[in-house]
Formats: sequence, C-alpha cells, structure tokens
Amino acid sequence: MKEEKKHILVVDDDTRICDLLEKFLNKNGYLISTVHNAEQARRLLLGLEFDLIILDVMMPGQSGYELTKEVKKKINVPIILLTAKGEVENRIKGLELGADDYLPKPFEPRELVARIHNILRRSSDD
Repeated sequence: MKEEKKHILVVDDDTRICDLLEKFLNKNGYLISTVHNAEQARRLLLGLEFDLIILDVMMPGQSGYELTKEVKKKINVPIILLTAKGEVENRIKGLELGADDYLPKPFEPRELVARIHNILRRSSDD
C-alpha cells in the first residue's frame, strides 16, 4: 500500500521562501500549501488537516509566536519556526509557546527536511 504524502503548511510573508520551500519539499515527497500571513493560515486550518506547519516568526499582523500559541491550544500539530531572529531568547520563547523546533534563517533546505522527517517520525510513533 502506498503511503499518503504528508501535508505541510508553510506560512511566510516572503513569497520567495514559500516558492523555494514548496519546490524543495515537493521534490522530497511532501504535499505543500503556502500562505503569507496568520489570517490566511487560520482560514486553511479551519478546513484542512496538516501533518506539520512551518511558520515564520516575523510577519505583518499577527506574529508567528502568537499564531503558534493559538494553534497549539486548538490542535496537536508539530510546528517548526523559521526566523531571522536566531538569538537564544527568541528560540526559547518559540519553544515555550509550543513550537517543536526552531530554525534560524538563512537555513540549509536539507537540514529543514531532516528536521521535518524526524518530527513526523516521532509524531507518528505517538
């Protein structure tokens, strides 16, 4: 039986990063949906289930931190935060709000795929 592709939501106001991640993650066997702000993400989350969310911290409107806290109260979905804010305090804040991982920009796409794979493997073991 063929395994169903894992569906990942990418939320980043930088369309270039969304395009890059969509292409790279598609090549690695994932189904990708991209949106550019928290409001669009909330709308998608109402109607679709995702296996993982990749979320930018610094977006216009609601921040990735705020969206992480909101999402984690409602659904149990792994979240990886991507951000230019790589300082220890910012990483700790993201993790304390419920993020499962934190990757500072710029990042190596292969490292992101490895992190996604590990998180999805752990969440499927639960």
